[in-house]
Amino acid sequence: MRYFLHISFDGSNYHGWQFQPNVISVQETIENELTRIFKYPITLYGCGRTDAGVHASQYLAHINLRESLNFDLKFRLNKNLPSDISIHDVIEVDDSKHARYDAVSRRYNYFIHLNKDPFLTKYSSFYELDSLDYKAMTSAVELLLDIKDFKALCRRPHIYKHTLCNVSFALLTINEQEKRLQFTIQANRFLHGMIRIIVNYILQIGMGTLSLEEFQQIVNGKKQVTVKRLAVPNGLYLSKVEYPYLNISTQNSICKLLKSGLESE
Repeated sequence: MRYFLHISFDGSNYHGWQFQPNVISVQETIENELTRIFKYPITLYGCGRTDAGVHASQYLAHINLRESLNFDLKFRLNKNLPSDISIHDVIEVDDSKHARYDAVSRRYNYFIHLNKDPFLTKYSSFYELDSLDYKAMTSAVELLLDIKDFKALCRRPHIYKHTLCNVSFALLTINEQEKRLQFTIQANRFLHGMIRIIVNYILQIGMGTLSLEEFQQIVNGKKQVTVKRLAVPNGLYLSKVEYPYLNISTQNSICKLLKSGLESE
């Protein structure tokens, strides 16, 4: 029997979603609890990877069980998992459904604040920057809709068969008064480090250390960059995963609170 788990997590204390030896991951934490409950090894198949420190306000994974559930697994998991991981739904699906390969799009939000704020530190990225060129930054984001090959915006392109992505939505929302920004991007797939590399370039363009023309040359492969720097992870959220056969509502979360004043949807 196959079940989808609708999950959210605060990634601050984890080395990403994916299991890795000698570090704590979200996947391993949930798998350990599932194995304890069912008394046999359970593997979680996630909808994708997240980096260390990255959050998810909506994440989907599936498990295979030997028999149909006859108890409230959601309640049992939430009772025993750490407070920074929540299970919102346990959904029975056909055995052919797959959390990763069936996802048709994923949406990420990246939050930035420019004034130091102790209440935002874990959940939004602080950059002490002044006089950003918001017009140029917005133009850079608009360019993303025309890019097909994101090899230049990937940290490890050699691990993929191809680096083509279909970006269907990209928007930079700015609240100049509060000095807060939200970058939203949606695509059929994302590459390793892609969003944080993009955000780093957007900030460089805003600071004037990289021109819009140079950014175009980089993404078109006409200008080579040996070191691809990443924006810090704590402002990044996986916020929506879509499937053709599921309609999953977005949960109330810190991500929704951060969007206040930065509404882009």
